[in-house]
Amino acid sequence: MNESSVKRLPLRHQIKEAIIERIVAGKLRSGDRLVEMKIAAEFGTSQAPVREALRELEAIGFLSATPHRGAFVRDFWRQGLKEFYAVRGALEESATRQAMPLQEADIDKLENELEAMHAAALAQNLDAIAKHSVAFHEVIVKAAHNELLYTVWKSLCIETRTTVTLMAAGDSLVELADSHREIIDSIKSGDVEAACRAARQHQDIFEHLPVLEEAEAPSAADPEQPAA
Repeated sequence: MNESSVKRLPLRHQIKEAIIERIVAGKLRSGDRLVEMKIAAEFGTSQAPVREALRELEAIGFLSATPHRGAFVRDFWRQGLKEFYAVRGALEESATRQAMPLQEADIDKLENELEAMHAAALAQNLDAIAKHSVAFHEVIVKAAHNELLYTVWKSLCIETRTTVTLMAAGDSLVELADSHREIIDSIKSGDVEAACRAARQHQDIFEHLPVLEEAEAPSAADPEQPAA
């Protein structure tokens, strides 16, 4: 993430992404304690945006909050992302089935979001890739006209988890962005089963990224039972 893009992000978002980057890079490991006051001092802010960032990270399984002790890094992010993509794949397969055939206006939206994703990938702008990726898939989920499905899908914190995946993916950003092309082509073909298969397989790509198949190194500390 380049400096100019960071400056445009809300402070809690900057803090959240900084912590995610450190976890993905192994600078923060399972059982490490995150102290609000120290993080606030590092970013030159109050503890409020730090607290918000930590709550968001707890919601996606990166941290475990312990009363009177604070937040601790969990040894879970890889497995958590694999589970997320398995669930998301099932939801988006169902949404695609219900949405077919898509209106031409929706297909145009998909093309626009794919173009924006590709440009963001070339610029190495993770936040923009994540934003346009969420917008891409949201077009299809909304087109299903299933309010409960849409509510469950939205509850998955998709943009944050997508950003985490992109951080872990490294140099294959353009390839990952352009992998959305198959979804559009299958939708345009009018073949419902092919479109559903493409929607599911797209999430399978992310579920089985090499970085998510790596085993976590054992840690001496357990975030659920932190050392004194």
